[in-house]
Amino acid sequence: MRHKSAGRQFGIGSAHRKAMFNNMVTSLMEHGRIQTTEQKAKELRKIAERVITFSKKVPNADLSRLEGAELAEAKAKRVHAIRLARRYVCNRDLLQKIFTEYSDRYAARPGGYTRIIKLGRRSGDNAAMALIELVTEPYPAAVAE
Repeated sequence: MRHKSAGRQFGIGSAHRKAMFNNMVTSLMEHGRIQTTEQKAKELRKIAERVITFSKKVPNADLSRLEGAELAEAKAKRVHAIRLARRYVCNRDLLQKIFTEYSDRYAARPGGYTRIIKLGRRSGDNAAMALIELVTEPYPAAVAE
């Protein structure tokens, strides 16, 4: 029994599964959207949103106004977040893009950085296909009543 074991196994080994999702997250962040099966897209969403959250939690351009111990602490937090994201993203240039462009794009959004669109069935094995993409629309500002 698989009590308290989160995540789908997909009938493959853990090393293969980890490598597959690392490659999928890297491709998603690079291209903005990828096509895969629905089940893989749902698992990929968890990892991709975690990586973007890592980038949002660190100061981006605010390091210039800090000094002394605050500057050292901010740099340490940034390095730590980059190392955490590096577990999933295989490309150093892409990490730079995540920690600059994506952290600015999703700064106001409290979550839900990805969208899954169901595409139907794949001919051949009848697998349910989906398109997973990064949300590009700005987050709507709270309406003051």
